[in-house]
Amino acid sequence: MLEFERSLYWLMLVNIAAIAVLGLASDGLKQSVDGFTFLQHHPARLINDYTVAGGIGGTLLNVAAMGFIALVLVWVTDVRLSGPTIAAILTIMGFSFFGKTPLNTVPIMFGVYLAGRLVGKPFNSFILIALFGTALGPLVTFLVYESGLSGVPAVLIGLVGGTVTGLGLPALAMAMLKLHQGFNLYNIGFTCGFLGLFAASLLIAANRDMEISIVWNDTPSFALISLVPGMSLLYIVWGACMDGRKTVANLRELMKLSGRLPSDFMDMVTPGASLVNAGLLGLAGSLYLYLIGADFNGPTLGGLLTVMGFATFGKHPRNCWPIAVGIVAATLAFGKELTAPGPVLALLFGTTLAPLAGEFGILVGMGAGFTHLLMVERSAAWHGGLDLYNNGFAGGLTATFFVAIIEWIDSNRGQ
Repeated sequence: MLEFERSLYWLMLVNIAAIAVLGLASDGLKQSVDGFTFLQHHPARLINDYTVAGGIGGTLLNVAAMGFIALVLVWVTDVRLSGPTIAAILTIMGFSFFGKTPLNTVPIMFGVYLAGRLVGKPFNSFILIALFGTALGPLVTFLVYESGLSGVPAVLIGLVGGTVTGLGLPALAMAMLKLHQGFNLYNIGFTCGFLGLFAASLLIAANRDMEISIVWNDTPSFALISLVPGMSLLYIVWGACMDGRKTVANLRELMKLSGRLPSDFMDMVTPGASLVNAGLLGLAGSLYLYLIGADFNGPTLGGLLTVMGFATFGKHPRNCWPIAVGIVAATLAFGKELTAPGPVLALLFGTTLAPLAGEFGILVGMGAGFTHLLMVERSAAWHGGLDLYNNGFAGGLTATFFVAIIEWIDSNRGQ
């Protein structure tokens, strides 16, 4: 194991342990464990804020548990801890605030494992698909607890449904990537949304209720407000210690990259600069939420952790801000509240389109952000909230739309 990779493992372990300790300090051992246990069978479709259902302690234990499982999976499969895997781990932790649990994600990972065996490839070839593919965890929860079945039949249909879903993810992920050509960072979110359309259609045909509802914590909590700023400072200090005097110069080099998939900033620049970048984006996102008076709750913290994760794999301030401006412009243009769940989550997760701004400039980035808000507020209903990465689904559609137009113009110009 390389020295920088060992340092990254220590960082992630410290991060995960700190979240678990924060959870226990918030609600105490018994209440936290009870909350964690309750979340394992709580509805997971968008938007279910786990800090309401399981309390802060139970939710933070769930986040820590999912982060540890993902980290161990990376280690045992002998996959290098770098930009993509850090992005996957932090994204899993983020969505464990609202939708992912150990019980609803394991069947999907197992399905991806079986897909690898089917084509004669090792599991580590598809590890990123397995980790990000847990976006469809709500499907497993729905089949087990909300399908109308009970007992062994419910468990079996949940296991089979999750496994079959995982089996189809690798093939579909490759096809979806070709559509947007790497300009949507949440490619598996796009893939899961596509799969979710079929799953939701089948469930609706079986007369199952797929209406979207919103459970949203609007009660301030010091633990939730301080979590991401604390993580961000940890990442900045850790990264600066790794790069030393070259930190600023390396960060400048990172900012020049477009971010188009696959852009492992840790390989292309340095791990230290990538961690500092993650910390800066985490602080920027937290400051935005604070300035507009938004809630620091499960979904918004999920957005912030995802932004930090992809700061090692495609995002930086220079390619994110045009997307954010476009989303704010659309929010104001259509008379929406900046603090409403849709717009605030669209701004955080909508930075999946950052490579468009990085590759084609500010105006394209702002246009993509504007369009993204319109798409994301409709797309969740299409898959019934089964795809936790709804912004990845909407982002894939938006990126495909813009890339098609740009390529058509370029190919026909001057003819």
